[in-house]
Amino acid sequence: MTPFTIHVPDEVLADLHARIRNTRWPDEVPGIGWEQGTELGYLREMLSYWADGFDWRARERELNAYPQFLVQVGEATVHCVHVRALSGGGIPLVLTHGWPSTFVELLDLVPLLTDPAAHGIDGPAFDLVLPSLPGYGFSPRPARTGVNIQDVGDLWLGLMRELGYERYGAGGGDFGSGVATMMALRSPGSVMGLYLSNLDVDPHLDPPAPELSDVERAYLAQRGAWDAVERGYSSIQSTRPQTVGYGLNDSPAGLAAWILEKWRAWTDPTVELSRDFLLTMLTIYWVTQSITPSMRDYWDNRWTRDALGPSDRVEVPTAVAGFDNQRAFEGAPPREWAQRLYDVRRFTPMPRGGHFAAVEQPVAVARDIAAFFGAL
Repeated sequence: MTPFTIHVPDEVLADLHARIRNTRWPDEVPGIGWEQGTELGYLREMLSYWADGFDWRARERELNAYPQFLVQVGEATVHCVHVRALSGGGIPLVLTHGWPSTFVELLDLVPLLTDPAAHGIDGPAFDLVLPSLPGYGFSPRPARTGVNIQDVGDLWLGLMRELGYERYGAGGGDFGSGVATMMALRSPGSVMGLYLSNLDVDPHLDPPAPELSDVERAYLAQRGAWDAVERGYSSIQSTRPQTVGYGLNDSPAGLAAWILEKWRAWTDPTVELSRDFLLTMLTIYWVTQSITPSMRDYWDNRWTRDALGPSDRVEVPTAVAGFDNQRAFEGAPPREWAQRLYDVRRFTPMPRGGHFAAVEQPVAVARDIAAFFGAL
């Protein structure tokens, strides 16, 4: 395990700023707003600030205040934040982000969970491990196919062993939810509990699975309607990530348009995330050239992941938090849907917060995590 400090060379930042200023902007249908994708005026304003107002060095110093490490686990090098409970004796907990995110999404949870009493949160303290998925930010992606959530689940089991933990909690959202699920399926004796802020893995539905309830059918109908108008990104990323990667890796405007449109659509419209937070995420994608390898998650998980069978069930106690308040509403999975795959001990529909729950509603997430693990 090697301590890690983020430092982006000056010439990389200078090149980024020059590319932004030299953007060749497309036209836009007047008055159409976000209907066809990222709105032109919004993106122009954001990129102007990225080039001439955003202080990466200040954000870099803030990120480096968190203890970060590079850990070698087999063939893979894993970047992670690792912060122990302030009082000692914390419950180990690995939390994982998804796409198009980074470990930065989870950082607001660090003080709340490593020192909960100081923040008015009842429950145990935690030793937090926040890894970067392979191909995101400072975790290189192995140069092969098959880096799916099952593969990463095994990798995270190895990571926790390398950090000295034998039994721990796991959780996350998006791909992070899927990775945690695979950890629990593959090594249930290691995982004491799962905390999922959304559901990434569908249960097995073929016979002998019970028929769908009316509420499950309504949920799947809503998700199907969402797929019809919102799933285009996934279709291209799960078939031709290399093709779209050329443009996104070469153009800050293209990268920002691709990622920011998802952050707007998938967050709670009542929650406003700061420009500095969003540009920190974008800068990490840019300086590490990780947009293309991150999109390969969709290819690998579509084509190389083993399907769940009728006997696959997570027997680890599970908490599901329903942060379903997205601007582009995907549907709210009911408890009976979650119970098809998981041993659901806690199911909490949340009044606010969307896909990126940890940064949208960090206190609600932290309280829910503490209450769940405190009751195990």
